[in-house]
Amino acid sequence: MTFPIFSLRRQSTGRHILVLLGLAVAATTLSSSVSTPALNQPASFVLYSDVASQAGLVHTNVYGGRSRKNYILETTGNGAAIFDFDGDGWSDLLFTNGRTLEQDESTQPGALVLYRNDGKGRFSDITAKAGLETKGWAQGLCVGDFDNDGALDFLVTYYGHNRLYRNSRNGGFSDVTAGAKLPASGTRWGTGCSFVDYDRDGWLDLFVANYVELDLSKTPKPGQSPNCFWKGIPVMCGPRGLPLGYNVLYRNRSDGTFVDVSEPTGILKPGGRYGLGVVTSDFDNDGWTDIYVACDQTPSLFYRNRGNGVFEERGIPAGVAYNFDGHAQAGMGVAVADYDGNGFFDIVKTNFSGDLPSLYNNEDGKFFSDLSKQAGLAANQLLGWGVLFLDADEDGRKDILMANGHVYPEVDTAGTGDRYLQKSLRYWNRGNGRFSDVSEASGPAFKSLRPARGMASGDVDGDGHPEVVIVNMNESSSLLRNEGSLQHAVVISLSGTTSNRSAIGARVTLEAGGLRQMDEVRSGGSFYSHNDLALHFGVGRATKLDRLDVRWPNGEIQSWRGLPVNQRLIIAEGSQDIKQRELSRSQLKDR
Repeated sequence: MTFPIFSLRRQSTGRHILVLLGLAVAATTLSSSVSTPALNQPASFVLYSDVASQAGLVHTNVYGGRSRKNYILETTGNGAAIFDFDGDGWSDLLFTNGRTLEQDESTQPGALVLYRNDGKGRFSDITAKAGLETKGWAQGLCVGDFDNDGALDFLVTYYGHNRLYRNSRNGGFSDVTAGAKLPASGTRWGTGCSFVDYDRDGWLDLFVANYVELDLSKTPKPGQSPNCFWKGIPVMCGPRGLPLGYNVLYRNRSDGTFVDVSEPTGILKPGGRYGLGVVTSDFDNDGWTDIYVACDQTPSLFYRNRGNGVFEERGIPAGVAYNFDGHAQAGMGVAVADYDGNGFFDIVKTNFSGDLPSLYNNEDGKFFSDLSKQAGLAANQLLGWGVLFLDADEDGRKDILMANGHVYPEVDTAGTGDRYLQKSLRYWNRGNGRFSDVSEASGPAFKSLRPARGMASGDVDGDGHPEVVIVNMNESSSLLRNEGSLQHAVVISLSGTTSNRSAIGARVTLEAGGLRQMDEVRSGGSFYSHNDLALHFGVGRATKLDRLDVRWPNGEIQSWRGLPVNQRLIIAEGSQDIKQRELSRSQLKDR
């Protein structure tokens, strides 16, 4: 179906940045003019159940010792990705996996598990058929069509060397790491990653964070050095006291190969960090994608893209390197959303046990304030990993979901008051800058205790409401489905033409029901994970979209009015035609 398009314009770069900043100011003004009062209670009820076994997710995560961790390598765990690898319209699932140190490699499990969606959220393990039988300490992953052939590829970070898997378009993948000129030997500890078109040339580049320069033969065991104790308990050593890792940026040469540009682009200038979670977004609304890295026990990094091929690290002056007291934290996972509707993207970061999560409110594109206490995130000080901004009740405001689990299995018998298995959390967005802990009222899946690590979201059953995947260390994974009432929503699927085919970096802004919302297409995020590239917007009781804007990565903007809700809207860059597919919303209750 074709909908009226009333604007198609291009924002250029360099000397025209002021135009984009003007749009940002206008967007902020518009946001204030259409805001609605804060809510006292959700308009619909949320009821998450864990349906992993019914859906066919039967593998068990393996990652170091179950009851004791001798090395830090055994503690951080793995991630998951939700993406439609075969282009059949159903989102598939990819999990990374590890191994143990004690057993011979021949007895170790595979490092990857790929599930094909058979339709409506039922999955089959096709790892071997897809050519993904490999072993090792797989860590994080990110998805993107790096060669612009219309099929989604992915990168997996490893302790060892990272691997780039190209989609062969016949139901499988091939390891093209060496052919792509990425390092195919040596040992590094890759963590979070993201495909990102930082130079806006239409080809996806690749950012990879690194954690620790780890040599197991030189690393002490629990209790063998001052950095190998926690609350008096002998535990694995690190990261403090171990060599720092260095982040890497690879530029896509558009011929199937990459080149390391970390030094000339300024990525190396801040020095080493214990980098973990990675997220990308245009935080200052200048049209160029920036990069944020959550760091463990070192200042987190905020790389501002200057638009000239160089990044400026501004973590400290921007207010996102430390917490509100000026202390470095043990940052893990990270997510981005405009949770307060002021036209700028904010950051939430999970941290270590006994500390608050960080909620960095983006005030003006240049400075953030840590409002975690004021926003109501101080009640639970668990050890957080995966984190999502997700509109669980579809009221048009992003809630916060967190996956938690302690790093030391030894805490259960140490008498410290900590627990290895911890609950997952859902904070409901009240619409006034504050959140309420509604975990206990969010269904049985939020009553279960888990050794959680990675976390990702995406619609796998076609109802338009994202499911949530949680990777549990040394246990089976969880698949959380909302079986409560649903309101109205839209799902936006974008594909680039002159921009990168995955449309990574594209921004969607919509108005419906008196609210203005925005989101961007991102690769990677959360903790070691990747959310579906399709964007989900709850619109409450609204029966149409008053306005929809798409700002493509190359700067062009397209706009429509009067679009329907409860549809998946499929938009190709530059086309006036929007394909639509009705969402299967059997749980929808009009209010």
